[in-house]
Amino acid sequence: MSSPTRSKNAGLRPWQALAMDAMERWHGGPFLISAAPGAGKTRPAIEVAKRLLEAGKATRIVLVCPTTPLTRQWAMAAGARGLHLMPDSEGPRPPKDFDGVAVTYARIGSNPEAWAKACTPGTLVIADEAHHLGEELAWGDGFSKAFKAAGRWLLLSGTPFRSDATPIPGVMYDRDGVCVPNVSYSYADAVRDGVCRPVSFITYDGTLSWRSGDDVIEAGFDTILTGREAGRRYRTAISTELPDGLPRILREAHTKLQAVRDDGHREAGGLVIAADGTHARRVAKLLHEVTGKAPTVVLHTETAAAKKLQAFTASRDEWIVAVNMVSEGVDIPRLRVGVYATAAKTPLIFRQIVGRFVRTIPGRPQELSWLYLPADPILREHAANVETELRHVLKLRTADEEGEWDEAEERERKEPDDPEAPLEFVPLAADVAPQMALFGPPPGSAGGPAAPKVISPRSFPSAVEDPAPPPAARDRTGLTAFERRALLRDKRHGLVSELRRRDGRAQREINAWLNREVGISKVADATIEQLEKSCALLLDELTGARR
Repeated sequence: MSSPTRSKNAGLRPWQALAMDAMERWHGGPFLISAAPGAGKTRPAIEVAKRLLEAGKATRIVLVCPTTPLTRQWAMAAGARGLHLMPDSEGPRPPKDFDGVAVTYARIGSNPEAWAKACTPGTLVIADEAHHLGEELAWGDGFSKAFKAAGRWLLLSGTPFRSDATPIPGVMYDRDGVCVPNVSYSYADAVRDGVCRPVSFITYDGTLSWRSGDDVIEAGFDTILTGREAGRRYRTAISTELPDGLPRILREAHTKLQAVRDDGHREAGGLVIAADGTHARRVAKLLHEVTGKAPTVVLHTETAAAKKLQAFTASRDEWIVAVNMVSEGVDIPRLRVGVYATAAKTPLIFRQIVGRFVRTIPGRPQELSWLYLPADPILREHAANVETELRHVLKLRTADEEGEWDEAEERERKEPDDPEAPLEFVPLAADVAPQMALFGPPPGSAGGPAAPKVISPRSFPSAVEDPAPPPAARDRTGLTAFERRALLRDKRHGLVSELRRRDGRAQREINAWLNREVGISKVADATIEQLEKSCALLLDELTGARR
């Protein structure tokens, strides 16, 4: 006979069930879950929120995350499990038929006092990608002020550290400055359990040359250079103008993607992480020349960026080129091949980009992913740290280390200040080629160790893309509460406009009449039932049923 705890945790991955057991003993204060990207942090957060609400230990949920698209992703995942969050909410109080709100760190930071007034000990705050919060930084300070009175903070992160030496609010550190999570599930654990894919790092190196002022410098990545020239060597390696440099690597990566597709994963996709918008467009042009097809290009400055990502995720297209849109919160499990061509080289960004290639697909075996990157010493070190799962220490940054992720965007590596006029930099030539896998032949390949024997994660579906949500979580239309509400508001707006055209009444007059009839002061406060009643009243008015 199964225990009550085991039956309550049915359907969870083993590590998620252990996390739920640990949270049974959580009576208040911060609680940090550190789990590898793709391991499924969303699911235990949703489950514990539901249990606390049902037990009366929480009265409201506030989910905070870095971006607006993520608020909707969370609302979808939560709604599929019967927890209803209003995404991109303007304030802390959700409509009456919702359990809470999902908002961005920026919205909280813009007016923490307003959120603090509505925060009570019964508020459960879930901070997704909590490494965005730094003490004495705008988002971190705003978060701490807004939720000081909250009874519980559930902090989630796949990379719970900041290389800028800034502590994360609510995170405990030991005497050596090492983060101490309440629950930890590493990338190595996830690969061992078949929850995440292993990634093979393929570096490329060779001869690179560039003009620096009046000098022409020629070097590979094995040559020790000053900070400025090391940066220019890297920029030469990711230049799109040198045919035997990055363009050659893009051709190699496409060949690898075709091999993966021919090997049975026919919808497998590839991702190039570019340095900026101009660089992304040039990369896209090169891929078009290689493949004969225009890749998807996604820039963080585009208003339709999130929709482009969703469309690519659902398609069978081969390549996507992106800037600042794939570091976190983007779930494209079919990505199998990547090219690292961004100027950002911090440990945090590196790990988050690696995280885009580790997600498994229910029903498929634990397949290998491939990431091509310049043989830059900094990137090689980051790859080694991922490979060996070193613990990350909160330490002071040295003069050699680059800037770290701040709240809005990752700062690019800056060249040291030169007291004289800056030297002209021009990439001249590149002759590079992929090297062997950075850490030897990958598991299961010729000459490599045996592939890990793991059970297909068929029984552990993605927390976000749950193929079988509880029937009660969705209405007969198959929509979650916030989707249904959005459609009803659009329908109400259209019917009001039609009635205004029909009888000439002002829109304000019609809205005031509707609000009186259903018992609300403004439409933003309307429940789904009140919105449905409003639409019915409008239809009666338009068809003459009320006469």
